[in-house]
Amino acid sequence: MKKKIVYFDMDNVLVNFQSGIDRLPPNLQSEQHLDEVDGIFSLMDPIEGAIEAFHRIAEVADAYILSTAPWNNPSAWSDKLLWVKKHLGEAAKKRLILSHNKHLNKGAILIDDRDKNGADRFEGVHIKFGSEPFTDWEITTKHVLHLLGEA
Repeated sequence: MKKKIVYFDMDNVLVNFQSGIDRLPPNLQSEQHLDEVDGIFSLMDPIEGAIEAFHRIAEVADAYILSTAPWNNPSAWSDKLLWVKKHLGEAAKKRLILSHNKHLNKGAILIDDRDKNGADRFEGVHIKFGSEPFTDWEITTKHVLHLLGEA
């Protein structure tokens, strides 16, 4: 049986964006476009439970990371790749997709915290992470596994 495709956004889904801001020098923490600060994406920690959730869901689904990298921050593109390699390892090898048009990707589920960059037009189920009832990875993982027929 063919596995269903599940996409994971990075920022504020797998990655704690605030942890990167907190590590910036104080003079940069007030920048208007923090996602355009060179190197910020290399400073971020995983969200609690995100790594375990990715691996658990990847056992039963075809799991990909589908993220957007700021157009005006070239380091973000490489930093996101390095983050995936460091925190998700072999389970995510060659499974990182960077796109400003998430709706062009076909799949069963997209886990994203926002409706931007085509997430609102994704043809499968869009689970809006961080909003009720998907406030953490324990609840979200159970729901995803249920949708995949695994719970």
